[in-house]
Amino acid sequence: MALSDTWFLDGYIDFELQKYKLLAYLKEVNQHFDATRLYPQLGDLIAHYRNLENFRKNKQLLQEQFPKELSKIETKPPELVYKQLLGDDDTMAELELITDYAADMMKTTIDNGAGIYEHVEKRLSIEPVGIIPLYKNEGYLLLHYNQDNIVRAYNYAISMLQHSNTNYTAVSLNYIDSFAKNISVTYNNIKTQLLRAIRTLPNPAVYLVESELAVPLNETLLPIARRALVRYIGIA
Repeated sequence: MALSDTWFLDGYIDFELQKYKLLAYLKEVNQHFDATRLYPQLGDLIAHYRNLENFRKNKQLLQEQFPKELSKIETKPPELVYKQLLGDDDTMAELELITDYAADMMKTTIDNGAGIYEHVEKRLSIEPVGIIPLYKNEGYLLLHYNQDNIVRAYNYAISMLQHSNTNYTAVSLNYIDSFAKNISVTYNNIKTQLLRAIRTLPNPAVYLVESELAVPLNETLLPIARRALVRYIGIA
């Protein structure tokens, strides 16, 4: 199930009601974590936790998002006049109870997901394939995992984005092809095949990521490999 950004304000503000909604969401997230599927659940959960923390700390944000009760309607000129419910001590106490409980529960679940993330990341190895050029923001990623003989090739591209005076690193991964690795087909052979087949990057950077873990590819390994690659290259 999904939670809205203001799930703790949606509907009737009641601790038991919102607790039931939260626990149903976290149960589903933990089921994914138990199967070592981290994304998009971990990113979504972290976003909810940060939003919750910001809400708790920011009085102005609370005033903007808190439900408003219609007080009266002025017709000359037409105007809706609202009364803030912030003065309702009982409602505010219930909301504080909800948000405090939710923050603790979310933090515990995030720690669980972060532990899985760290375990997978520690079992990753990254190394260059051949000579690496000066320009490393675009190239190829070779992925070999689960002790099989398949090597997956991806094109990667790293770009810098700016939002609200903060710089973000964006990494895209696009699947190209898979290769059967054996004694005669080495990682350098695969690199050569890529350069012959794709002419857009005459002298690309090529990196190999290996992991012996049998974890979900798209939900866990690729997101972690993507971030590990950026740190390895040293762009972010």
